[in-house]
Amino acid sequence: MSIDWATLGLQALNVLILVWLLARFFWRPVAGMIEQRRAAAQALLADAGAKNEAAKAALAEITQTRAGFAQEREALLAQAQAQAAAARAALLAEAAQEAEALRREARAAMQTEQAAAAQAWRERASRLAVDIAARLAARLQGEAVQAAFLEYLLHEIQALPPAARQVAALEVASATEISAAAQSEITARISAALGAAPRITFKTEPALIAGLELRGPHLRISNSWRADLDRIEQDLTHDG
Repeated sequence: MSIDWATLGLQALNVLILVWLLARFFWRPVAGMIEQRRAAAQALLADAGAKNEAAKAALAEITQTRAGFAQEREALLAQAQAQAAAARAALLAEAAQEAEALRREARAAMQTEQAAAAQAWRERASRLAVDIAARLAARLQGEAVQAAFLEYLLHEIQALPPAARQVAALEVASATEISAAAQSEITARISAALGAAPRITFKTEPALIAGLELRGPHLRISNSWRADLDRIEQDLTHDG
């Protein structure tokens, strides 16, 4: 077997030319494309890693925010509970104060009513006692009683200061009508007690029950059972 070196050399030259052509027009562009694809893939991987980190950071921030929300919610709930407890305590205290005020008002109203009722009973009892005394006193009318009241009247006149005795006109009121003779005697005795001679007129007032009352422009001496009973009723009504 013989080797055709010329053919072999030509084929080798063709292979070299083919390899050069492939390297020139195929492998380099393909290698560039591969490099570009590799760089793009690395860029994509890097971008994906950055986005992943960003996502992790965002997730951590969201988790932290949610934790903050939970803490804030707990704080708000605690604050709301504290405010509700304070409001409840304030309402209870206000209700207790209002209840105490109502109790005080009720006690005051009850005491006022009791005092008014007691006063009304005292007044009724006093009027009843005075009415009974007036009826009893009315049965004791007579000259002796009239003379006793005249003596009391003269005694009070004599106790007056001299300036008070200087009167020009006087009125004598009595429970029953006084006879002319008795009027003359009473006028004389009153004039003697006054140390003057005023003009004296007489008037009948059954409401006096018994006794005499001396009246003038600036002088009034009440010496009758009516006056005594009025003073007793006033003392009984305002007693205690």
